[in-house]
Order: sequence, then C-alpha cells, then structure tokens
Amino acid sequence: MIVALLNQKGGVGKTTLALHLAGAWAREGKRVTLIDADPQGSALDWSEQRAKEGVPRLFGVIGLARDTLHREAPELARDARHVVIDGPPRITGLMRSALLAADLVLIPAQPSPFDGWASGEMLKLIVEALIFRPQLVAPFVLDRCGARTIIARETAELLVDHDPPVLGSTIGQRVGFADAARSGRLVGEIDDDGPAAREIASLTAEIERLMR
Repeated sequence: MIVALLNQKGGVGKTTLALHLAGAWAREGKRVTLIDADPQGSALDWSEQRAKEGVPRLFGVIGLARDTLHREAPELARDARHVVIDGPPRITGLMRSALLAADLVLIPAQPSPFDGWASGEMLKLIVEALIFRPQLVAPFVLDRCGARTIIARETAELLVDHDPPVLGSTIGQRVGFADAARSGRLVGEIDDDGPAAREIASLTAEIERLMR
C-alpha cells in the first residue's frame, strides 16, 4: 500500500504523521519505506538525527522530490509492505505525481475556520487523479487539534457527510510530537501509553480498516 500525506497548506503536520504512520507499521514488523518528497527534507533530517542519537533504524527514508514519483514509488512498493510519501507543501507537478502514485491520500488539516477544507485546488487535484486512479481513497484527517476544545468534534460532525470524508481519528497538538522530532524518535518510543501514541495507534488502525 502506498500512502501519501498531501496538502498544499504548510504547517499542518504532514511530516509528523508520515513518520509516525511509517513507524507504527515498522514496529508491527512490517517492511516500510518512507519517501521524503518535500524539498525541505524534514523527514531526512529526522532520520539523520536518529542516527546521530544512536537509535536503531526502524524504516528506510529516501529523498525523492521529483515529478517521476508515480513511476518510481510502485517499484519501491514491491520490496515493502507500506510506502509512505511525505508530500510537498504546494501544488506542483511533484504533488500531482504523488497523487498518481498513491492508493491512499491523507489530507491533514487543522480544525480552525476550515483550514484547508475549502481548498479548491487540492480538491480539484483529487478529482483529476480519480480519473486515472478510480480506486484512490482520499480522506481528511484532523491534526494539531487543541487540547480541551470541542472544535475538532464540531468540525468532524459538520463534515461527516463531506466528500472527501473526514476520518474519525484525530491527532492532538501535543508537546510529545515536538520532543520526539528533536531526538529522532517517535512518540511511542518515548511513552508507549501516552495520549499521542494512542492517537497514532487509533489512526493507524482506522487506515487499516479503511483499506481492507
């Protein structure tokens, strides 16, 4: 399965989700490759920091920020159970290539005044991709939800019949994700029973159910 994290809006947590989904599957014993298709190279930086910290590698991270991704990712998928693509922060040929490569596109968005929900460009790209990949699944996932607020629940309820849909699992705005990033780790490696780790586990399980 090839999963791409895409949204033309920056700062919505694409890299964090990409790393943690890849890590969750790798910790289950599955072979995983993460493609860093963001020219900023944040996932590669995380991988390098992990090596500096002397933490064993969980999965491979490959820099592949070019618009031939739709041809190269399936080749990588032959040798891995899951390929996770951390996509670019703007609409480019590279983002279109990632869309064409993916079986599942997750669109992270913060639950603030329709942060990304009304993005006509992103939704238009998905519609275009469905012409060539009719089996493509492309839900939104609410990310960086503020603690002790009801806005995430209200947004999810409002968008329950939205097309594309919104996943039931949400990811909070938690310090643990920043701490993990600085040390080249995953939140589950720092606190396997903490709220951040539980949210990632819930999201991973929902994705598995969705793609059966």
